[in-house]
Amino acid sequence: MPNSTSSPAKIDGRRLRSDRSRQVIVESMLYLVGQGNLTPTAQQVANHAKVGIRSVFRHFEDMEAIFKTADDIWRKGLDKNLQALDLDAQLPLAQRIQQAAKLLGGAYEDNSNILKSTATRRWRSAFLQRNYASYQTRIRADILRSLPEIEQLSDNKKEAIVGFLSFEYWDRLRDHQSLSADASIALIGELLQALLQDQS
Repeated sequence: MPNSTSSPAKIDGRRLRSDRSRQVIVESMLYLVGQGNLTPTAQQVANHAKVGIRSVFRHFEDMEAIFKTADDIWRKGLDKNLQALDLDAQLPLAQRIQQAAKLLGGAYEDNSNILKSTATRRWRSAFLQRNYASYQTRIRADILRSLPEIEQLSDNKKEAIVGFLSFEYWDRLRDHQSLSADASIALIGELLQALLQDQS
């Protein structure tokens, strides 16, 4: 008779437990980064996930593999935030400007620590460099689609707008210049309005 310990049900049970362990480890990574620990260690992840550190490396080859899996999950959430930037081009320009500033600011605020973590680690990760470049391209395309009037500006003004609509500028306003989220959104909206006023 076949050994009952190798039955499909038991194999599926082990697989489910393994999948659950991987999920808990990745969720712990995302939680720690979200709480401000931008580069958590394997031990910190294991402690929060309530698993042994051997379990961490049984499921993931190294810390980079955990960051990669966590980044994949985070990007799906960010993509949902950015989908809202698909603004109706028929709306008045002033309204679209305010919506774009609010939507981008909200996405940056909600994902601030993840974006900081990615920026901190991307210099030593080819994967994160590619993802970060893709994210920058996506943001640029979303901005130009939502505010097509930008295309009528000079190259310098166009690049200035892309620059101050970046996360890096948002982080400077929030962290280095100590502005509130609402004040940062208002400032960005005013900058956009000033550069696009001749296009309205």
